Formats: sequence, structure tokens, C-alpha cells
Amino acid sequence: MGISMARIDYAPNGGLNPPHTHPRATEILLVLEGTLAVGFVTSNPDNRLITKVLYPGDVFVFPIGLIHFQVNIGQASAVAVAANAVFGSNPPINPDVLAKAFQLDKNIVYYLQKQFGGSVGQGPWDDMP
Repeated sequence: MGISMARIDYAPNGGLNPPHTHPRATEILLVLEGTLAVGFVTSNPDNRLITKVLYPGDVFVFPIGLIHFQVNIGQASAVAVAANAVFGSNPPINPDVLAKAFQLDKNIVYYLQKQFGGSVGQGPWDDMP
């Protein structure tokens, strides 16, 4: 369905998600903890490296099909979530479900739902008996 998501935990001092591609999807990365250096290589003809240092709350987009990577440049562990449709659905996925799935505080789930433009709050099944 073109949707993927992952919680990524990076070891301190160089924990790495090595260079890779996603040929059929753009990736959105949200840093929850730590400091990550991220980058991707543009397409031909210039094959230019685009890099950025990310801190908690920062979001970065890796365009479809381009080689990209992340590395923890901090002294402590780092955590990021790579997702879009999961936090941006309308109606929303129940925050309790997302908090348990990603091992996050529910307030962080609310924050992510706001950032990805989805509805915030309880899912449609919460009113069911």
C-alpha cells in the first residue's frame, strides 16, 4: 500500500542506519531523542550530498528512490520515527495504540498527530460499547 513505518534506535557515538534507498516511497523522519546527522544524494547529473543535523522535534524528508542515511553524532542514544500515514490518518488511530506500538508517551503521539496534519485524539472505535 506504499506505507511503512519504523521506530529506529541509534547507539551512542556513531549508531548508524547505513546508506539505503526506498524505490517506491518517500521517507519522513522525526527525531524524538538525541542528535542525528542525516543526508541523501541527489540524482544525476550532479549526485550532490545534502546533509543536516537534526535535534528532537526536527523532521526531515528523504525523497523517493534516493540514497540516504542517518548517524547518531551524540554521546547518548537517539530515537527517531519514520512514518507518515500512521500519525496523519483521519480519523486518527487511537493514541493509546500508537503509544504502545512505538513505546512513546501519549503526549508525544498527540504532538506527532498534529505535525503530520491528521486528526488528534481518540479513534472512531472508542465510542463503541
